[in-house]
Amino acid sequence: MTSTDARTYVEEARREKLAALTEMGVNPFAYRYERTHTAAEALGLYADAMGDNGPEVAVAGRLVSMRGKGKTAFGHIEDASGSIQLYFKQDTLGGTYDVVKLLDLDDHIGVRGRVFRTRTGEITVQAAEVTVLAKSLRPLPRGKTQVTEDGTPVTYGGLQDPETRYRQRYADLAVHPDIRDLFRLRARAIAFMRRYFDARGFLEVETPILQSLYGGAAARPFVTHHHSLDMPLYLRIADELYLKRLIVGGFERVYEIGHDFRNEGMDRTHNPEFTMLEYYQAYADYRDVMETLEDLIPQLVEHCCGSLTIERFGITFDFTPPWPRVRFMEAVEEHAGVDLRTATEDELRERLRAAGQDAETVLELSGGKLIDEVFKEFVESTLVQPTFVIDYPKALSPLAKLHRDDPSLTERFELFVQGREIANAFSELNDPDDQRRRFEDQMAQRAAGDEEAHQLDEDYIRALEYGMPPTGGMGLGVDRLVMLLTEQGSIRDVILFPAMRPEPKEDDRATS
Repeated sequence: MTSTDARTYVEEARREKLAALTEMGVNPFAYRYERTHTAAEALGLYADAMGDNGPEVAVAGRLVSMRGKGKTAFGHIEDASGSIQLYFKQDTLGGTYDVVKLLDLDDHIGVRGRVFRTRTGEITVQAAEVTVLAKSLRPLPRGKTQVTEDGTPVTYGGLQDPETRYRQRYADLAVHPDIRDLFRLRARAIAFMRRYFDARGFLEVETPILQSLYGGAAARPFVTHHHSLDMPLYLRIADELYLKRLIVGGFERVYEIGHDFRNEGMDRTHNPEFTMLEYYQAYADYRDVMETLEDLIPQLVEHCCGSLTIERFGITFDFTPPWPRVRFMEAVEEHAGVDLRTATEDELRERLRAAGQDAETVLELSGGKLIDEVFKEFVESTLVQPTFVIDYPKALSPLAKLHRDDPSLTERFELFVQGREIANAFSELNDPDDQRRRFEDQMAQRAAGDEEAHQLDEDYIRALEYGMPPTGGMGLGVDRLVMLLTEQGSIRDVILFPAMRPEPKEDDRATS
C-alpha cells in the first residue's frame, strides 16, 4: 500500500465515523463550548488533599493521544497552555461512551468532569460529559517520538520537510509547540517595540500600502491596476517618504510597524513580503538615531531572551552597548584593499572577479551598485557582533543629508549583526533642491536600465519645500532580528505564511 493509498484509507475511515456520529444525532462541528479552565489552569487547581473529589472543570482542546481498554480509555487533549490527561469510563458516561469510541486523534473535544490524580501520579480529568467540537477528517503528520538514554526526545517521521511546513503552516503549528513559541516570541518583540516608542512620545501611524508612486528604497515594486481610476498602483517598498511627509505636517515623532513588498529574488534573508519598523524624529540626526537603537535593541534582546549575551548559531553575541562604529570607506579599504576615493570602476570589478564573482555579472555593475557589491563581498561577513557602519558614499544614499564634514559622503549608518544588515538610518535630507537633483540623478540611472533606481516624486519635493525640520530616521528589519533571536536560518522560518510557488497538483506529482 502506497502512502497515498494509506492516507486515503485513514481519511475514509474518519468519514465513516463522521457519518456514524451524525446518525447518532451528534453534531460533529459545534458552534461553541463553555470552557471554564485551560489545561494549565486545571492542573494548577488540584491538591493531593482533595483525593478523588477535585474541582469540576470544563476543558477543551485537540485530542493528541488515546488508548482504550474495553470499558475505559485514557487520552490527552492539548490547548494553547499545554496538555492534560482525560479518563473515560463507560459506567460514568453511559451511552456517551459510544461517542468516545468514535473519536480520532486530532479531534477537538470538550470534557467536563472532576480533577483527580491517578495511581501513576498524573493529574487527570474524569470525564462526566464529552462534547465533540470539530471532527478531524485528515490526520496531522505527527510522527513518533522516542526518548533517548540521556532523556532527549527525538521525533521520527512526521512533518519535517521545510517546504511542506511553510506551505501547511497550520499543520506545522499544530504538531510543533516550539514553532508556536517562536511566533509568540516574535509577537513579544513587536509589542515591546510599540511600548518603547509609545513611552517616548512617538505616534503610531498608518501610511498607504497601495501607492501611485513608490519610493524610499532601491527596489523593484509589485504592480497592480485600479480599474475605476484606470491607473497603475504599486505595493509600497518602504514607508519612508510618507512618514517624512508627516514630519512636515507637524507630527514630530512618528513610527510605523508594517509590511513592505519588494519584487526581488528570494533567499534565506529575503521574502517578497516582510515587516519593517520605521521611525522618524524631528530635530535629531543619525547620531541620535544610533543612541536610540543602542538603547532599544539591548532592552528588546533582554526582554525576549533574558540576557544581553545570547548563544546563537555557535556564536556568543553580546548586545551590551556601546557598539563599535566602523567607517564605510575605511572598512572597504581594510578588507578589500582598495581606496574608493581613487579606485576606478574597472579596478573594483577586477577585485570582485579576483574574489570569484562571475565576470559577466560584474561587468554589468557600475556606480553605487558596484560599490555596494564590493562592500557586500569583502566587509559584511566580518561584521559579526553588533556594529554600526557609518558615513556611506553619496552614490548609495539618495535620501540622506551630505556629511557635514565631507560632502562626498552622507550621514547614514547601517547596523550589522552576524554579517547581515538589521537597520538602516539617515540624517534625513531636507533640502528640496538637493533632493530634486538626487532624484534626477536616479532617473538618469533608470533611463540607463537600473529598474531599482528611485522615481522622481514631485509631491514629496513639494512637501520638503514647505519645510521639514532636521530629522533622524531609521528602518529596522523585524524579520531578520527575530531570525537571530530565535536562531532560525531562513526568513521563512519566522514568517507565518511565507511566499511560496503554487502547490503542484496531484497529477503533476504523479508524473514528476
